[in-house]
Amino acid sequence: MRLVPSATWMIAASVFVIAGTTAQAQMTPPFTAGAQPKQVTTVPVRPALQKPEDTAKALEQAERLALQSDLAWVGQYNGAITGDVSERMVNAIKEFQKSRGGKPTGVLNPQERGALADTAKKKQESVGWKIATDPGTGARLGIPTKLVPAQASDANGTKWTSPTGTIQIQLARRREANPTTAKLAEREKKEPGRNIDYTVVKPDFFVLSGLQGLKKFYMRGTFKGDEVRILTIMYDQATENTVEPVVIAMSSAFNAFPAPAQAAGPPPRKTVEYGTGVVVGDDGAIIADRQITDGCLTVAIAGLGNADRVAEDKEHDLALLRIYGARGLKALNLANSATKTALDLTGIADPQNQGGGAAVTSAKASVAQLGGGDIALTPAPALGFSGAPAQDGDGRFAGIALLKPVQVAGPANGAPTGQAVLVTSDTLREFLKANGVNPAGGSADAKASVVRVICVRK
Repeated sequence: MRLVPSATWMIAASVFVIAGTTAQAQMTPPFTAGAQPKQVTTVPVRPALQKPEDTAKALEQAERLALQSDLAWVGQYNGAITGDVSERMVNAIKEFQKSRGGKPTGVLNPQERGALADTAKKKQESVGWKIATDPGTGARLGIPTKLVPAQASDANGTKWTSPTGTIQIQLARRREANPTTAKLAEREKKEPGRNIDYTVVKPDFFVLSGLQGLKKFYMRGTFKGDEVRILTIMYDQATENTVEPVVIAMSSAFNAFPAPAQAAGPPPRKTVEYGTGVVVGDDGAIIADRQITDGCLTVAIAGLGNADRVAEDKEHDLALLRIYGARGLKALNLANSATKTALDLTGIADPQNQGGGAAVTSAKASVAQLGGGDIALTPAPALGFSGAPAQDGDGRFAGIALLKPVQVAGPANGAPTGQAVLVTSDTLREFLKANGVNPAGGSADAKASVVRVICVRK
């Protein structure tokens, strides 16, 4: 396998299928003097179906990065995790679909995307994948802690090893006058016992891979000023199937000289923004994301009409909407609390994420703690899911999923991505009770209780 350099990858959303439509064109033959005009015929023209590459390009950058990363973790993709759409990426999707007995379309449906994310997450958990900061250098890198539990550091860097030495990871540092990536790469090539089968040299980094003795190795190096930092991964060929997906992930996560985090301003508000709402009262009470419904000229509930925002919780970003005169609303049962950490999110993805459609779909997510006691959901679902209800496998209510952009400006290979947090069922029930809405009763069928929320701004 040949490994290539890559950028940062991010984890949670859904991939979709866009279907073609039928167009018609008129074809009229030229008119000749003295001849009877021929009848005009209308010939239906079937446009080409959208290519898988075009479908992937319509995804958000964060989702493309997460998709490539997940494909790498399941062993189907060995390219650079940059978010750029390529034939290699589409072929990897097809291989994953075939491995599950599906039709290799090159476009994942929501169920396939969920299965891919679940499989990748299990692979990460099996090796103990963690993003860590090296205390000696401040470099950021991903470490498979279960594979290399032993760690030792000195002035020259840090080394992680497996119990038997079959896997070794080293972050080395040294001072060198006037370094360039070309000179660094040539020096590393000349190390005794190395047989290089792949080389790439860019102005700001170099990559080498091949054999060193009986071990396979992958090396990525860079410099800043006179400080050189090189990440080297060596592993026995017998461990190849386990380690190579980890190598790709480590290359993606490696940031030798991370810049200090800076606070960034909020993202620009969209003219039209979509979210998911949950019916919590037969009288028209709906819970939604406060930020999505903020600053709107009109808040509309698709198929039902305009809604008023009657209350908000700024601390937890909840909004209570009310729509008047609507019939047939089915409130979701919020009384029973979830007992499991694996959750199903039910929402309506942004129209762009489903070819202009408004279908109710589901996505898988797991809970994890964030700083400050917040609860994260991974992977983050697709745009439009903000406000979606989360339930465990027994249909018990866990809370509301809200999508949050990361408000941090980092280095070029650490671009901000979206994340999802869970507003717990207890918090939601307290908010509803404070505003005169009884959260008890209702149906356990989330698909019957979600609606699309549309905010129209200037």
